[in-house]
Amino acid sequence: MNLLRKILFPFAILYGFITSIRNYLFDKGILKSTSFDLPVIAVGNLSVGGTGKTPQIEYLIRLLSDNYKVATLSRGYKRKSEGFVLADAGSNAEILGDEPFQFYQKFPNIQVAVDADRTNGITQLLSGNEKPQVILLDDAYQHRKVKAGFYILLSSYDDLYADDFMLPTGNLRESRSGANRANIVIITKCPGDLSVERQEQIRLKLKLTYLQQIYFTFIDYDDFIYSKEQKTAVNELKNESKLLLAGIAKPTPFFNYLKNEKDQCLAFPDHHHFSDADLDAIQGKAGSQKIITTEKDYVRLKDSKLASQLYYLPIKTTFINNHKNFEATVLEYVKSNLKP
Repeated sequence: MNLLRKILFPFAILYGFITSIRNYLFDKGILKSTSFDLPVIAVGNLSVGGTGKTPQIEYLIRLLSDNYKVATLSRGYKRKSEGFVLADAGSNAEILGDEPFQFYQKFPNIQVAVDADRTNGITQLLSGNEKPQVILLDDAYQHRKVKAGFYILLSSYDDLYADDFMLPTGNLRESRSGANRANIVIITKCPGDLSVERQEQIRLKLKLTYLQQIYFTFIDYDDFIYSKEQKTAVNELKNESKLLLAGIAKPTPFFNYLKNEKDQCLAFPDHHHFSDADLDAIQGKAGSQKIITTEKDYVRLKDSKLASQLYYLPIKTTFINNHKNFEATVLEYVKSNLKP
């Protein structure tokens, strides 16, 4: 795979040139970018693959939803519906996609919508009976047709965009200069004990402007796993044989947090739609053991034939330091741009 990526280097140069021209046209106003008269926060990344967008969106929901009417708008990756969909009691993961359905299940006090056309999605939300006061755009950093008022850029600690290259040689969707649009850069999936010296090294490597803020977070796992009817402490599972199941971009940390030498680990592609054959194979490997999966996978599997033995492990974003500064910055932006 590495050799193939090197062979495709000329295509990476071409792709980088095309995306740079596109960004230039948006920056100069030659291509139209629509602004909206309310706080719009875009969360995304420069690269493909998991950087922790979902737990970061959930952090923002928790921060804002007690005091503001919040809506999330996602593309709804790999959903089987089309166009604009506003989540309701009849929604499921196939209609909304994994992450939006997870938002809908966890946060009943917000609106959750999907639309590949973010401009239309925001317009539809604002034309509804319950107009949101704040909109969170999930994975919309490259969606330049909407001009968000505030941009949060995520980059994984072990895969910094400054060390990456354009697709298909690397994993970047656009050039590193795209980071200049960010108000805040968050380095995700850090070691929990990341030193101040190492943080400063990364800050210097990214060459941020004096107006841009940088923060460091790690993935914090829950102390319990949950099923439809019960919860079990993670420390009670240490010596129990179980099957660990994940259909996410980077499952290794999830496996490492739970597994012991007796466990089986099954990894599927990100956003995998589990077929009946998949479910039979999983059940055959698990036998009567617990099947523990990620929260994102659980929303797709909770009503399947695996339900009676299926559990999930929630995760959340935790800031290594300065979380109050981050929250104050976001709240100030929302307050200053709130429609009267």
